[in-house]
Amino acid sequence: MGFFDKIREGLQKTRDKVARSIESVFNRRDPGFYQELEEILISADVGPVVSKEIVEELKAWEKTNPGATADESLAHLESSLTAIFTPASPWEESSPSKSPMVVLLVGVNGVGKTTTAGKLAARFRDAGNSVILGAADTFRAAAIEQLRKWGERLDIPVVHQKPGADPASVAFDTVRAARARGIDMAIIDTAGRLQNKQNLMNELRKIGAIIHREAPDSPVEVLLVLDATIGQNALSQLDEFVKIAPVSGLVLTKLDGTSRGGVVIALARRHKIPVRFIGVGEKTDDLLPFDPSTFVRSILRTS
Repeated sequence: MGFFDKIREGLQKTRDKVARSIESVFNRRDPGFYQELEEILISADVGPVVSKEIVEELKAWEKTNPGATADESLAHLESSLTAIFTPASPWEESSPSKSPMVVLLVGVNGVGKTTTAGKLAARFRDAGNSVILGAADTFRAAAIEQLRKWGERLDIPVVHQKPGADPASVAFDTVRAARARGIDMAIIDTAGRLQNKQNLMNELRKIGAIIHREAPDSPVEVLLVLDATIGQNALSQLDEFVKIAPVSGLVLTKLDGTSRGGVVIALARRHKIPVRFIGVGEKTDDLLPFDPSTFVRSILRTS
């Protein structure tokens, strides 16, 4: 299955809800067109503010293009939604010029951080990079064991300590091991105890300080993992995590399990942070690099 087809299949629930309604309202073009379009976007969790802005922009464009066809107007809507996303350059095509590249995964428990760590490791490995995993979510024995299993399955080393160990110590060992072995990518899983924000902030700051001390020239990405099925509640998590960590990219998991995939647009708009990857299934290769135009087209058009 090709990349575009895989994304379309993964977004089937959102497309079933949104695309048919969008195409219908554009083709009917009755007096309530703009209001109905706004309601469709809101129903897909694009959010009321962004939905209203997008519809107002389309209305203004159509006033200056009175002869536009339904397809031309739909194409303009597609372009406007795509433009919301902040561009992000791909990583995994080749080994980073300065090793190791460090990827720190943050997010609340239950969003799929550990699974994302394993799937990212598989992507990077399959692209020809050497990878090491760090199990710094030491507060959950299950997370450590899950990451160890990913390491065994992928034949990738996993740095871990006993449950309850200092997460920063695991990060230290992971980066040290990556440098000593000449490994390209170090992916570090972290805890997500957002209920104690000050402790989590201190923990992430300590991990960040160790990474920069031990690998001062290495590129560092802090990826916030969010569960797409919780809709607008994901915005609250984003707001909280940007206060406690230097989030540089977003990963949206479980998009195949929701009909409200428009939340990706709302999240991208909120703090102008690039969406790096989306999860569209349970298989290892169902974590896909995010492409804004492909995503928007997949939810707006039935074909």
